[in-house]
Amino acid sequence: MKNGKRERFLRIAEARTNKVIKAIQLLTNCSNRAHYEYDESDVKLIFKSIDKEIKESKEKFFSRNQNNFKFTFKKT
Repeated sequence: MKNGKRERFLRIAEARTNKVIKAIQLLTNCSNRAHYEYDESDVKLIFKSIDKEIKESKEKFFSRNQNNFKFTFKKT
């Protein structure tokens, strides 16, 4: 059964990673100023959100304790 879990992980993780990469490529298309208008604050907000989500995902993958919820009053 353990090998089945590994195969399932490889199949699903590969597909989801490819979806993320495609979504980033589509987002990159929005950088074309001939078609879109945006300012630096828009771009910073986009990448701050993406960076936050990636950081949280990495923490879950590398954390030995899967229940790593941390309470804070500080806004991120």
